[in-house]
Amino acid sequence: MPPLRSDISVYDHLRSTDDGPVDRGVYRVVGTDDERVTLLRVGDADGRRINTGDVLTVDRDALDAFEPADNPDGNRPAGETVSGFLGDFGWQLRAFAAGLRARPLASLAAIALVVVGHQGHRVLSVPESWLTAVYFLGVFGVVYLGARGG
Repeated sequence: MPPLRSDISVYDHLRSTDDGPVDRGVYRVVGTDDERVTLLRVGDADGRRINTGDVLTVDRDALDAFEPADNPDGNRPAGETVSGFLGDFGWQLRAFAAGLRARPLASLAAIALVVVGHQGHRVLSVPESWLTAVYFLGVFGVVYLGARGG
């Protein structure tokens, strides 16, 4: 497979064959030079996405034991995709809350601005545009403090 040896580039995906020097699976090219190719294992033998962290470097001559493959990121079952999103979302919420807890007084002040801006028309006789500005200032404060963390 000489064209594979010369045309390989970063982010290409390769599948190892049975007679290959590495474990069967799908590998992403993460580095190249004139003599070697560095690969990251990103899929199992069936082409499903896995996270192994296995990085290896092979000589270009060893690429005869590989064939082009599809990116395994696109073939995750819908249930895994939704589950992964919900898990990531949960971690993001925890990190956001940790950011707010890291600066409690500033977070409390930002939340107070949100409340005053949203409910201030009930007790304050100020222009509505002022309350809108206070509200958005509080929202931006909460977002900044939560995203910034400790």
